[in-house]
Amino acid sequence: MEALYSPWPWYVSGPLIALTMAVLVLMGKRFGMSSNLETLCSLSGAGKFTDYFRVDIRPRRWNLLVIMGAVLGGFIGANFLSPDDQVAISDHSIEKLNLLGFKSAGEAYLPLELFSAEALSAPLVWGILLMGGFLVGFGARYAGGCTSGHAISGLSDLQLPSLIAVIGFFAGGLVMVHVLFPLIF
Repeated sequence: MEALYSPWPWYVSGPLIALTMAVLVLMGKRFGMSSNLETLCSLSGAGKFTDYFRVDIRPRRWNLLVIMGAVLGGFIGANFLSPDDQVAISDHSIEKLNLLGFKSAGEAYLPLELFSAEALSAPLVWGILLMGGFLVGFGARYAGGCTSGHAISGLSDLQLPSLIAVIGFFAGGLVMVHVLFPLIF
């Protein structure tokens, strides 16, 4: 039964990602979650409020399948393919997170200190979540795409701007985790 829960080996999943990207490139399509969410917002009527979302979504309808697949795949993975809710992170990481006040480290994928009903009643948590969401959204648009778009599609196309963006994403993440996050908590 344990084999059911083991991740796919790199030599299976890697070529499947490469095959998917090759098909998308040959079809003239791009992959990236921010583009998919942009299509969803356009479809939902966001164009009534801003010109940015006033686009013809007919050629981008296939993006909605990616969103549905991500939601469905996440649901299936979390509810049927995960042996337990315990997060596989190192004991050292758990200790560091505990020092920052995250007592649920290693036990839950979403820290209860940020995402529980009690935590969401705190203005500081709302401020952090709203500011983080704004920065991620702004960064994805400013960089011309999100991490998945640049790291998977852009690097598959050997685009220098995508390489620069991916380096920036990782550098920003490291600064956040090691410098800013401890200052906040």
